[in-house]
Amino acid sequence: MAAVYKSLSKTSKKDATTVNGVPVKKNRQRVLILSSRGITYRHRHLLNDLYALLPHSRKDAKLDTKTKLYQLNELADLYNCNNVLFFEARKGKDLYIWMSKPPNGPTVKCHVQNLHTTSELHFPGNCLRGSRPILSFDSAFTSSPHLLLIKELLTHTFGVPKGARKTKPFVDHVMGFTIADDKIWIRCFEIRETSISKSELRTEDNAELSAAASEKKVGGDTKSAS
Repeated sequence: MAAVYKSLSKTSKKDATTVNGVPVKKNRQRVLILSSRGITYRHRHLLNDLYALLPHSRKDAKLDTKTKLYQLNELADLYNCNNVLFFEARKGKDLYIWMSKPPNGPTVKCHVQNLHTTSELHFPGNCLRGSRPILSFDSAFTSSPHLLLIKELLTHTFGVPKGARKTKPFVDHVMGFTIADDKIWIRCFEIRETSISKSELRTEDNAELSAAASEKKVGGDTKSAS
């Protein structure tokens, strides 16, 4: 795996920044992930899971205030991030996620429901740490302007740019965004190659042998007719 990673990284460095003489604009997205005071252990596990899934993100300490949210713009500028993912906990049980593009927005506030972390689900996928995901959006995101804006924010936040720090040149999972019951459902799927079982191999070999035998029989019949 290390040899494959080195060879792919060398080829990626050799890629030209121009296509047919036209300069290609690089995707330079970085996400700042932080939370407020009062989050529970499940909220903290979710934050750590998102930090592990987004190699272009940076995790910061907890924000002491819940009213002076303009300080997030200063933190994003300090860490050179152009996206903010802020976890706000209320009453020790409700969790709100702020997605924003500092310093001038836009900003989307989401109430998190049906929260399940990877440790709770006993996640069986063998996702490579630092790999890039494929983003899959429901067709309902194109039905209204505000959903198009949310789709663009989700793309900037969860879309790992090529060549970002701590990334590896592999794509082995899909992040699906679906709208149902006026809620946005986010799921992570593993890309797995299915191996052919021995019984299927035997049936394929028998089919090939029978096809070869029938061809030989047809060839013998034509020779005898001639």
